[in-house]
Amino acid sequence: MSPTPATPDAPVTPAGPPATPLDEAPATGSGQPGERRRFRAVLALARFETHDLLTQIQILFFFALCLGLVVLQMVRQEGMDDYPILNMVDRDTQTVPPLFALAVLVCANAAALRSRKYGTVHQFDVLAMDSWRRTLAHILSVVPFAALTALLVLARYTREALKPGAIGHGSLGELVVGPLTVLLAGVVGVLLARLLPSSFTPILFVIVFYLAVVVASELAGQGKGWAWQWLSPVSLDSVPSGDPVPSDLLGRPAAWHALYLLGLCAVVACAALLLSGGRTRAVKAATALALATTMAGVIGQVPRDTAALEEARKVASETPLKVQSCTKYDGSTYCSFPEWNGVRDDWSGVVRRARSLAGGTAATRPLTIRQRIDVTGGVEQDSSLTALTTPGEVTVGTHWGGNRVPEFAVGVATVLVTGTEEATTGELCGDARAVTIMWLALGADPTPLATFRDVRLDDSDKGSAVILAPTSGFSLGADQTTVVRELLDRPRAEITERVKTHWTELTSASTTTAQAAKLLGVPVPKEAEKCEE
Repeated sequence: MSPTPATPDAPVTPAGPPATPLDEAPATGSGQPGERRRFRAVLALARFETHDLLTQIQILFFFALCLGLVVLQMVRQEGMDDYPILNMVDRDTQTVPPLFALAVLVCANAAALRSRKYGTVHQFDVLAMDSWRRTLAHILSVVPFAALTALLVLARYTREALKPGAIGHGSLGELVVGPLTVLLAGVVGVLLARLLPSSFTPILFVIVFYLAVVVASELAGQGKGWAWQWLSPVSLDSVPSGDPVPSDLLGRPAAWHALYLLGLCAVVACAALLLSGGRTRAVKAATALALATTMAGVIGQVPRDTAALEEARKVASETPLKVQSCTKYDGSTYCSFPEWNGVRDDWSGVVRRARSLAGGTAATRPLTIRQRIDVTGGVEQDSSLTALTTPGEVTVGTHWGGNRVPEFAVGVATVLVTGTEEATTGELCGDARAVTIMWLALGADPTPLATFRDVRLDDSDKGSAVILAPTSGFSLGADQTTVVRELLDRPRAEITERVKTHWTELTSASTTTAQAAKLLGVPVPKEAEKCEE
């Protein structure tokens, strides 16, 4: 029997994860067809890495968390949510993605360090795929997660934009910040793996980045310059708050910031490729283009023509009629900033209901509804509007829905009863006009007692309180509260007839609360009797 010929021993490889589908792909051919094959190989590896990332518990947990937060935002139903301000909604979409970005950064870094963890780095020298191409595959593997974030952002914004009461319009530059933040985090994770290959590097990076953001936020809050605000991936004032303002008064370079983020993603990606040995002309050209794009974004964010912006804000605050359009409903004039033109029908409905309960000339008196803002202390600040002195003019703000509706009704009723917003409408021992105002504001409301509590600062229907209005509001005494509550418990037709019959007395500053109660046919409160004494 002839001896069995010896066979060479199979190469022994260290224990590790299953080899990717491309670790042994031959690099046959040359020229353009070979480049296409290599590019297809990179894409195939990127798909493999994406699938691997999808199995990571951190990715799944944080994506589920972000999805839950977005769904919670979408199903949340409050009064003002029925009239979303789209130039605030687009920025609100930037608050959730940073959570997902954190998970993508850590997991992308771990994926790029897998070969070091399992001791297979030395095998790369015998593989067909260059090291920088493998890095490119890791970079491409995080793109689908940016796309998932974009779907969440799109769903959140579309939900609000399709509401019949949606106000204004959003900005594409603001909407892409969330997805670009996730993409940037993933690319930074790959770069850190090539720059400082350690599993602790992402944690240290996140801590340092967080501290830098906190410091930058403090400096930006002190007005130390635009750079602290806009060179951060997420603008430090991206969370909308305060009273809404027209989009052209925001002064936010959203499009330039998005371009800056896109260029920054490309710069970080090119840096990772160069560190991995990618010295090809294509990589060098991409690096130059990325740097140019980033610099263009930085320069575009530099404040320009701030004097014109400040002048526009001053005009909108002090002489809004110059930048508003007006229309007429039922003899009254409604003036608003262009983005709020669609809400004027709702304003007219409130005015119509209040006038239907009024008597005398107030039932037909024309009013001027003026939308007002105050940005003298900065945009989107909670400001207190001063009462108008012009007879027949009523203030309405830029928020609408919820409690803003009865507050506006109070403002309308105040002008119908007293003639102007600045007139004194009642003290703790006040006159009958405060009772008349509250009846006009609440008498036609479907849930008057609940709305009565909402429009009071103390959210109750007993005792004295401050009544909220678009401007300064007024004080309602305990005696007046008792009378109003009695009126709201009576049949609407009965009280309306009495109000119209005794309109002159009920709108006189000399008529007391006790006298008003008698005229309206309700018991006189003991507080009112003590007040008269």
